Amino acid sequence: MLAPPDPDPAARRSSWRRWALVAGVVAIALIAGIELARYGYRAADEARAAAALLAVELPDPSGRVQRIDQWRGKVLVVNFWATWCVPCREEMPGFIKAQAASGGRGLQFVGIAVDKPEPVQRFASELGLNYPTLIGGLPAMVLSRELGNRLVALPFTIVLDRGGRVVATHLGPVKPADLHAIVDPLLQP
Repeated sequence: MLAPPDPDPAARRSSWRRWALVAGVVAIALIAGIELARYGYRAADEARAAAALLAVELPDPSGRVQRIDQWRGKVLVVNFWATWCVPCREEMPGFIKAQAASGGRGLQFVGIAVDKPEPVQRFASELGLNYPTLIGGLPAMVLSRELGNRLVALPFTIVLDRGGRVVATHLGPVKPADLHAIVDPLLQP
């Protein structure tokens, strides 16, 4: 048996288009809401990470405990590294140059070594390290993970602006051009 012809196919197509449009708008709103929520969580996570980092107290190679927040108000580049990490060793001369060139403008590097004091002190002396390095040992890797180092690998660098907000994280060696692209705008008066 044949079905009777549709009395108004144009009305039916129009109704279907309206439903498709409504479904599309709902999908876009849902995706936008999820992304905004993720951004909010990411921003909250970064704020917690920055607060946690600034609250850290670690010894320097001579054993004196240093607080990271003593450098608050500066553009802070915190680099997790180790003497046995070849990429870490390769990026450090660039950090030394940047510290020498921009330290007077408010740039402050701080190294957190996943190592023991003796090799760190020896390596810092050989390299002519011109910025503080602290001894974090293996617990520093846990800290780096909390700061965004999902692979828990070295080197890992985090940059905070003068207000103590995370502006960048980087896993792997930081190229000088990339470093300047991040910190130079933050050093502007």
